[in-house]
Parts: sequence; structure tokens; C-alpha cells
Amino acid sequence: MSLKNSILFILIAGLLFSCDKKRVFDEYKSVGDAWNKKTVVEFNLPEMDTTKKYNLFVNLRANDGYKFNNLFLIVALEQPDGLTKVDTLEYLMAEPDGTLLGDGFSDIKESKLFYKSGVQFKSSKKNKVLIKQAVRQTGKVVGVENLEGITQVGFRIESLE
Repeated sequence: MSLKNSILFILIAGLLFSCDKKRVFDEYKSVGDAWNKKTVVEFNLPEMDTTKKYNLFVNLRANDGYKFNNLFLIVALEQPDGLTKVDTLEYLMAEPDGTLLGDGFSDIKESKLFYKSGVQFKSSKKNKVLIKQAVRQTGKVVGVENLEGITQVGFRIESLE
């Protein structure tokens, strides 16, 4: 490899790794081949700066085994003072023809789903996020027992500053 190619490679690698300066926390957990409706994915957040504001995201990795257009999640933000904020969220996961939305070149697509903006943590320690799926088939009351196609669930925090 020539000196010119080496320098170009180092510059490109530096750009790729420096593009994520806003990231404060980004972690994935596997849910296996199917996400059971009783399985709660838990994230213990790092110490947070209580003077800053953050954007929060749920990240998912899904494959062609996902059979639904939408995804319903119950997300709880648990704070150390005992206060828990619970949200039921709905996300569009596929085009009308069944093509999965998200980024990726293979049958696995990664989706970065917006959760909350401008969040300011009251305490720097022991914040948790709990996520479970709440998908139901049309016309049925009972939720989908084992949701196929979702392989990993992640949580991401980005600094606004």
C-alpha cells in the first residue's frame, strides 16, 4: 500500500469513528429467535450528567421473519427516586408490500426508533429502561406470544450538546 493510500485509509477510518460524537449510550441485547411477550429487555444506564439534555431511541434489528407492518412497545424509564414513566409506542416497521424498513444491505434491517427528546435526568445514577413487545394480531385481544423476526433490542442515548 502506498503512502497516499495509507493516508486516505486513515482519514476515512477517522471520519467513520468520529461521526458518532453525540452517542452517550448504545447497547443491544439479544431476544433469541422470537421475542416472548413476557420477556422484558432491561438496560442499566450509565451515570448521566443532570445538567444536560438527551434524545432517547429504541434500536431494533429485525429480519424477514417479521410478519407485521407495525410494532407496539411498552417502554418504561425507571428513575432511582421510584418514579417510573411508562409509554406505549407504535412504530411502522414495513412497507405495505411487506418490505422491512430500516438500514442494512442483507435481510437484517436496523431501525433507530425515536422515543423521547430533550430528556433531562433528575439523578445521575441507577436509571433503567425496560422494554417489552405488545404486538397483537388484528381483531385479537391476546398478544402475540412469541414475536418472530426481532432478533435484538437496543437502547441509545444521544447528547443534544
